[in-house]
Amino acid sequence: MKKIDKVVLKETVYIALSVLVLSMLLQAIFLIIGKWDITVLFGNLLSAVAAVLNFFFMGLTVQSCISKDEKERKQTMKASNAIRMLGLFVVGLTGLLLPVFNTIAVIVPFFFPRIAINFRPLFSKVLDDKVQVNTNEVNESNLEEEVVVKWEDENE
Repeated sequence: MKKIDKVVLKETVYIALSVLVLSMLLQAIFLIIGKWDITVLFGNLLSAVAAVLNFFFMGLTVQSCISKDEKERKQTMKASNAIRMLGLFVVGLTGLLLPVFNTIAVIVPFFFPRIAINFRPLFSKVLDDKVQVNTNEVNESNLEEEVVVKWEDENE
């Protein structure tokens, strides 16, 4: 099995953290409106985990498709999409049919990765600006000296 690419891990962590924050917001809303019970938590956990895993498996599929030709790439992506959607359908159906899960708390978290993806450019811009400022402060000739000085300053 191939090693998981750093970009896939980084983006999955971003999605997972976003889903966690949005899940906490969902729990808070249920608490505020007085409708919270343990089924809300269970439904949220079920769908949140499924949504993050769906994104992760999509990333792995994209990673594996890089080395394939165009026809094989399209087939792989279609098959992966079908399998992942079937998995989400089964998870959603399970959450809807079993009384241990709250229906709304099962459905809503499936949309959390999409919300996180839509907000990603805002965070990318902030992170890119920080990185650009830091790289402008340190040029290549004194990079090693800067790293050593910063390390010494932090450890004093």
